[in-house]
Amino acid sequence: MTSRLERTATYTILALFAVLALTPVVGILSTAFSSPDALGGGFALPDAVHWSNFQQAWQRGHFGTYLGNSILVTAAVVTASTVLSVLAAYAFGTMRFRGSTPLFYLFVLGLTLPQEALVVPLYFDLRHFQLTDTYWALILPQTAQSLAFGVFWMRTYFMGSTRSVIEAARVDGANSWTTLWRILVPMGRPAITTLVVITFMWTWNEFLMALVMISDEALRTVPLGLAFFQGQQSADTTLLAAASVLIALPVVVVYVALQRRFIEGMLTGAVKE
Repeated sequence: MTSRLERTATYTILALFAVLALTPVVGILSTAFSSPDALGGGFALPDAVHWSNFQQAWQRGHFGTYLGNSILVTAAVVTASTVLSVLAAYAFGTMRFRGSTPLFYLFVLGLTLPQEALVVPLYFDLRHFQLTDTYWALILPQTAQSLAFGVFWMRTYFMGSTRSVIEAARVDGANSWTTLWRILVPMGRPAITTLVVITFMWTWNEFLMALVMISDEALRTVPLGLAFFQGQQSADTTLLAAASVLIALPVVVVYVALQRRFIEGMLTGAVKE
């Protein structure tokens, strides 16, 4: 058992890190709700709640269009990468076939490749097929990037699945497809939810790919739109803070909605049977 001193030290350290993590968030929220005429911003409490800052940021920055683009791209990437990761990881985790190990490590190799080293040749490849300035220029590369982590994560879950459950399903006459979708996937909802949340955050916050692949303003995603909005409104900190809150809000909503499953999936992945 841990002593009282150890528990106190643990809670003190956690509280310290919580304060460090929440301090920038409080500063952004305080600035976002401040009066546009207020100087500085930061941690001073606003004299009143100015909701008009969000309305002005939304209208001036054209974030309605950018938000729609981000939702479309993120939904496509999360759906495609999750389905493909589950299928590939199921094969790697439960089946034995020639070349499975080298092929799996080929997937894992994608985790070690920096995006900055790939984005330029990828741009020329996509331009050759006339895919730049299209949604496909964002969906295809980000789906491929997410597969590396997705296959690695889900393979760990499938390898740790109860063998007796799989064997019992096969004895009952269930084929591989039925075993996957009717038994393992429902059992693995926490792991899949964790994958969905992480992929959603990666895709939603992606900036470099959108900056290189997209030049049409109508196809910009919210991180790219915020960068251009910052250049236009660099002196108006309240509008910049309000725009930042609008962009971060979907990520917060998704995480809060799936928090229980996400944490359960992380804890399950941390336990080694």
